[in-house]
Amino acid sequence: MRRFNILHLTTYTYSAPVQLGTHTLRLRPREGHDLRIETSSLSILPAAKLRWHRDVESNCLAMASFRDAADRLLIESSLIIQQYDHVPLDFLVDDDAVFYPFQYAFKDHPVLAAYLTATPAEPGHPLMQWIATVWQPGEVIESYALLKRLNLAAHQRVSYRKRDEPGVQTPAETLNSGWGSCRDIAFLFMEAARGFGFAARFVSGYSFTALPPQEAGSMHAWAEVFLPGAGWKGFDPTHGAIVGDTHIPVAVARRPESVPPIAGTFGGASLLSMDVGVWVTELQGFTANVET
Repeated sequence: MRRFNILHLTTYTYSAPVQLGTHTLRLRPREGHDLRIETSSLSILPAAKLRWHRDVESNCLAMASFRDAADRLLIESSLIIQQYDHVPLDFLVDDDAVFYPFQYAFKDHPVLAAYLTATPAEPGHPLMQWIATVWQPGEVIESYALLKRLNLAAHQRVSYRKRDEPGVQTPAETLNSGWGSCRDIAFLFMEAARGFGFAARFVSGYSFTALPPQEAGSMHAWAEVFLPGAGWKGFDPTHGAIVGDTHIPVAVARRPESVPPIAGTFGGASLLSMDVGVWVTELQGFTANVET
């Protein structure tokens, strides 16, 4: 088990006091058998009323409602988590899905259908041309090996570049430019995996070992693919790596634009700046569970 401290600080500065609308916060990691939250705190200025719930993807959301106007909004999330996914390759794929191609079980289709649908692309589309360089019909290959090859191919094909602009590039834009942010590269991998017939979804979270160095101090993005018998397995094409205990998932979605860490509205003045700082550090030892 590894323990990590995560500090995520976001500050919005406005030209004059504004009336803040409801803000949706996706800052709490997804808990499960492989990840547990030891302590957590969420501080917001001006004061906000919080309502917690889970969305359709079972992501944990905090809805922040404000009464007072303010010329600055500060949101600070502080967490200590325990990560147990130290052997990410300890899984068995169902016999029927070991080799590619395979068909998902009929009973799983109603749930997986949304994750199987890729953006329509013609045969001459850059994405389809690139997919054809990864695998050709007739080659015998295990399903996991194909995904691992695709993950490495995306990493080698696209150079990482930090991009602060909102939104996500299309796979064609990423392939044509040869560069992208972590969310752009994750979306490219996700759409390519769907093109091969895999169920894939986008993941937003934190990474302790985010490289290159300029990636440190921000959230990270990768993708997950559903393999029968193994479940949702993570692939990080930005680094060409398999997701393990240094990746901390916060939210998953069918589309990357669906899970911004913070989303909300304001009125009455203009936004002057938005400053975001994220620090992930490894801790030693263990303390009792405390939540505030």
